[in-house]
Amino acid sequence: MTDRTEPSKDMSDAIAARTVFAALSTAQHAQLAADGTPQSYRAGERLFAEGGVADRFWLIRSGSVALDMQVPGRGEQVIETLSADTVLGWSWLHPPYRWHFGAVARETTTTVAFDAAAVRNRCAEDPAFGYAILRCFTPVIIERLMATRLRVLALYATPAQAGRPSTGVPS
Repeated sequence: MTDRTEPSKDMSDAIAARTVFAALSTAQHAQLAADGTPQSYRAGERLFAEGGVADRFWLIRSGSVALDMQVPGRGEQVIETLSADTVLGWSWLHPPYRWHFGAVARETTTTVAFDAAAVRNRCAEDPAFGYAILRCFTPVIIERLMATRLRVLALYATPAQAGRPSTGVPS
């Protein structure tokens, strides 16, 4: 097991190389790396389920992950597919720390998984770190909300509204 107080240089460099963490300083990359662990997922493997405890978040290094949600009468619907160089999960930021969506690997996916409680503690202890993390996650939250809005509109649109020809048969 890696010492969580001394992150590897490779882990810190991997975090620094990702656009999503551009707002962090070199020292903050190292702080975040201290709370990260490499993890891999097979295609079809669920990372978390809607409503579950949001106790971590991920930096996707390679592969892709589908965000999904339960839609009454339609089952699990993919809202957005995330690829490398983005983060997965923002529900860890605010109580009650429950996932708003689910997530499943679409292909073999490598990640860095971060301990959410440890990162929250760092944010509370170091307001500059906390603000920098918030600056990294705010665009992610906005992007996910917009993607969800567009997908939900598409799910409930009539064929004409969705740009599809009507079959004349009610769905």
